[in-house]
Amino acid sequence: MKINKIFLAASVALLFSSVLSAQDGAFSSYSPYSVFGVGNMSRQGNAYTLSMGGVGLASRSNRFVNIVNPAAVTARDTLSFMLDFGLTLDNRVYRQGDVKSANNIFNLSNFVFSVPIWKKSALYAGITPYSSLGYDFSHRITDPSIIGNTGNVTYSCSGSGGMYQIFLGAGATFFKNLSIGAQVTYYFGNMFKSTNMDFASSSYRDISSGYTMNLRAVGGKFGIQYDKSLGGGYFITLGATYSTAAKMKGFVTDYKYASISSVSDTLHHSIDTLGKGSKMRLASEYGVGFSLRKGDKWRMEFNYLCSDWSGTHIDEVTGFSNQGETKFSTTFSQSFRAGFEFIPNRNDIRYYMKRCSYRAGLYYDNDYFKVNGNKVTSYGITLGITLPVFRWYNGISLGLDVGRRGSAADGMIRETYAAIAIGFNIHDIWFQKPKYE
Repeated sequence: MKINKIFLAASVALLFSSVLSAQDGAFSSYSPYSVFGVGNMSRQGNAYTLSMGGVGLASRSNRFVNIVNPAAVTARDTLSFMLDFGLTLDNRVYRQGDVKSANNIFNLSNFVFSVPIWKKSALYAGITPYSSLGYDFSHRITDPSIIGNTGNVTYSCSGSGGMYQIFLGAGATFFKNLSIGAQVTYYFGNMFKSTNMDFASSSYRDISSGYTMNLRAVGGKFGIQYDKSLGGGYFITLGATYSTAAKMKGFVTDYKYASISSVSDTLHHSIDTLGKGSKMRLASEYGVGFSLRKGDKWRMEFNYLCSDWSGTHIDEVTGFSNQGETKFSTTFSQSFRAGFEFIPNRNDIRYYMKRCSYRAGLYYDNDYFKVNGNKVTSYGITLGITLPVFRWYNGISLGLDVGRRGSAADGMIRETYAAIAIGFNIHDIWFQKPKYE
């Protein structure tokens, strides 16, 4: 129990340091594609589900908290307290034509806990990233006809911040096999985008422009799972989720300054209020899943998710749509995911590695936007293992996600990445009277 308290204290400290750093403008992720819309969408789940390709719609296990489907919270021991938090190390290499660069980011990925309510019902709450913004690049003007008059000119663009989601949900089981769950979600975050034009000659004024966005929204998510025994130790699970659209509120500050020496002049400064007459919103999402398992030996799962962003009006709002000469447009997004898990012998008392859970998966995603009319897709494979720790169902989950996003054709950027996820699964029994004082 002391170890669990140490894990809990450490997770809370990491949680607040991560959220505060993101709100102060630190990179919570890094990708040139995050310049568009609300940034890069985070794949929901923890190290356990993400190492199976990101599945979870039809996952039911009393060993970890599944936040992908609210109905899955009912798969638990009656008196168990469960907590899960995770960390990610994201390493990326970028290529555009002959130009290459690399970056790596270390960040908190999720914090969630779950407790029983009454009989076959339970509650859960937590916080995870929803989207992230992070980029920093620059280039110099090389046209002799320009620099011959003005001297060297450097353009630089940077962005940071992101959106998080705090959620509270509950689920219950009816008719033995049918579980239903629902959650309320609060989205919040700050995003910062800036562009600078710096002149080497002191005869010209430097230009700074950009956007500061303070965002918030409220949405909901509903889930259902049907779990049925097929006999012979085999079980089939069907799952589905629906996330509602969420109207965006907040403020977007648009500014432009010209400065020379220590003197700065305001060329433009305005604050637009979202929510009053604005149609901008986060898109709704549908998901369906299917899984087959044999006892506590193995399981496989397939998920499909889709979301229509074409009517969200994000590509019409200042700060989200203005990206220089690049044409950004929202579109229909979808994701295909598959995963497999194998446990040699959960109760083996001689060989520790036989008690471990081994996982693998793959996925293919279409992003929610197009760049100059081109789709942005990503695909990858995942590997993972959960190492049992102490008693009950405590464990440490390790996951590896290797994939590629975008294309090097048509002037686009290709990302090659390898992300490492570490998850801590903490489990304890509540209201258990000790036999000895």
